[in-house]
Amino acid sequence: MIINRDIKIIEAILFASNEPVLEDDLKDKIREKNKLKEYLLNLKNFYLDRGINLVKTGSKWSFRTSGDLSDELTIFKKQKRRISRAALETLAIIAYQQPITRSEIENIRGVQMGRGSIDHLLEIGWIKPKGRKNIPGKPVLWATTDMFLEHFEIDDIANLPDKNELKASGFLEKKSAITTISELAKNEDFNTINNENEDEENIDDFITEN
Repeated sequence: MIINRDIKIIEAILFASNEPVLEDDLKDKIREKNKLKEYLLNLKNFYLDRGINLVKTGSKWSFRTSGDLSDELTIFKKQKRRISRAALETLAIIAYQQPITRSEIENIRGVQMGRGSIDHLLEIGWIKPKGRKNIPGKPVLWATTDMFLEHFEIDDIANLPDKNELKASGFLEKKSAITTISELAKNEDFNTINNENEDEENIDDFITEN
């Protein structure tokens, strides 16, 4: 392809633009206006097998990344997401009562839960299905994962901190994720929490001493 000044101008405009450019706007910038389509076709063919392609959409033109490179150019970024109190309470109950069904979690929390909490914890990788309970309906049983242990720096699920350990470390005052786990610690009788803002005195009754 012979590169003349008009082609260079078209190429430069398209490279510099952050959105598709109208043919009429390109035509205004070149001398041989009647050759615009020829120049664009030449540029399109020139970039056909390169990392970027010249693409026409309607009456606009733009450079785009070659479609066969999409997988190689995909960038994954980690995003911090705030976990809801409901999800943390659900995680706490699963951690101390596992394996446990959804209805049993609801019984302990005292509220009906949507799918969001379970789905979010599953997406993070902190919980996993662990078979089904042998009762009518065979509901899914939920348990924590190795990723959960790694995140909270717990070497074994049997070593979850009890109430006194958390108080000594200051966690109960800080209200961190592991605090929520302690606040909803193991309770063999599945007592119902009627108030999600349970005060520490009631929490003390709820936590089972290890």
